[in-house]
Amino acid sequence: MRGSVDGLGSSVPIGAMLPAVFADDDLAQRFVAGLDEVLAPILNVLDCLPAYFDPALAPVDFTRWLAGWVGAETDGTEPEPRLRAAVAAAAYLHRVRGTRRGLSETIRLAFGVEPEISESGGSAWSARPLGPFPGDQRPHLHVTLRLPDPGPADEHRLDTLVAAARPAHMPYTVKVTAAERTPER
Repeated sequence: MRGSVDGLGSSVPIGAMLPAVFADDDLAQRFVAGLDEVLAPILNVLDCLPAYFDPALAPVDFTRWLAGWVGAETDGTEPEPRLRAAVAAAAYLHRVRGTRRGLSETIRLAFGVEPEISESGGSAWSARPLGPFPGDQRPHLHVTLRLPDPGPADEHRLDTLVAAARPAHMPYTVKVTAAERTPER
């Protein structure tokens, strides 16, 4: 968490607002100066409140709290730029949750690479009613993620993300593999 800032002045000093009878009173001025010192950080935060709700401007610790508040898919280990991007995209991702695009974006934001998604669904148009349904009879979803250096926790993280962002009725499988390295020239 953030600490206090030494020497932070109040944006609204109380001593200047005292009635004339207390304006020249040394004890009253020293007393309200102490209150100013206590209230200055609070007033400073309130003066900058809109910046706290902008993921690009908010302090990192507040952005982590904001991630939980808006339901961003984070695990607490992502680097700061990825955390800020996840918080900024949270409302959009909630709008497209349960769609292929929403699933792809959620995984891309969490891992930084595009996933390979195969699913059983499909769509078709027909001028005649009772035409054949596209896709497979049984729904299924398979997500493959190719990472440059996969770790043991990556498959669990992918499983958690897919479980949260997939269509609710659809069974799924996940697989994390190492990305093929291209020889450098």
